[in-house]
Amino acid sequence: MDVFAPLQWLADWITFDLIGLTADSRLGSALAFFLYDVPKILILLSVIVFLVAIVRSFFPPEKTRKYLSHSREYVGNVLAALLGVVTPFCSCSAVPLFIGFVESGVPLGVTFSFLIASPMVNEVALILLFGMFGWEIAALYLVSGLTVAIVGGIVMGRLGLEDQIEDYVRQIRMGEAEVPTMTWPERLSYARGYVGDIVKKVWPYIVVGIAIGGFMHGYIPADALAHIAGPTNPFAVPVAVLMGIPLYSNAAGVIPLVSVLTEKGVAMGTVLAFMMAVTALSLPESIILRKVMKPKLIAIYAAVGFVTITATGYLFNWAIPALGR
Repeated sequence: MDVFAPLQWLADWITFDLIGLTADSRLGSALAFFLYDVPKILILLSVIVFLVAIVRSFFPPEKTRKYLSHSREYVGNVLAALLGVVTPFCSCSAVPLFIGFVESGVPLGVTFSFLIASPMVNEVALILLFGMFGWEIAALYLVSGLTVAIVGGIVMGRLGLEDQIEDYVRQIRMGEAEVPTMTWPERLSYARGYVGDIVKKVWPYIVVGIAIGGFMHGYIPADALAHIAGPTNPFAVPVAVLMGIPLYSNAAGVIPLVSVLTEKGVAMGTVLAFMMAVTALSLPESIILRKVMKPKLIAIYAAVGFVTITATGYLFNWAIPALGR
């Protein structure tokens, strides 16, 4: 049973009965798509973020730093990438988290594994992909994203770039912060507040994303997109990554486009490479990180991210047909 069937009925009733558009018209198709997907995505987002917030309440930044400060290379990279999936992270928290990790003795490569995984392997995107495309696609997204974070962090650590951190960062001395313990009522209260905070921040991105998706759904011919970014274009993946870098959003804001783009014939790997570039290589985040990193370090970080994300896109485009999807 489709739990969202009432939303589909309501969207169709408003579009075709109340407004009077026809189902085979471009405007009717676009509007029905928009009216159905906006409440559907917002409902899914609210439920998922609430559950994720409960998990995140067990992993405050202080506890994450404590775990990673005692981790060695390889093991630390894997642990950092896994913790990055369930630990709060956004551009606004990039600077204090980076400072905290470095000053707590977390190796630079391990720190980068966390910084890459946290925005890239977004748990909201993971669960939405599971609901939209099945567990195979969601699992491939999780494994490939974690691989990018682990490999990228190991590469960054092996390059010996500690001197590319701004000098003032190393001069800061942070004491051992007490790791807070929350009761279950506090966790539930935190989760409710976190839902409100996240939905308030991302709903404009979701609405805009779905509006763009609705336009593409109704007005852009499938053949045009398939020709530009379809599986037959060998340069589609790196072009998609380059297009995603100047943008700023989170995975929840990009996800509405994923279904439409794949429906129009764009290869899944190309779409997800674009999504990863938007969330992990965004230009606004690089500007913020400039406060703690020298330009050379940011450039190498972006280059490693570009190569690994592009490789992941090609992996998806090769593996998904092999899965029969």
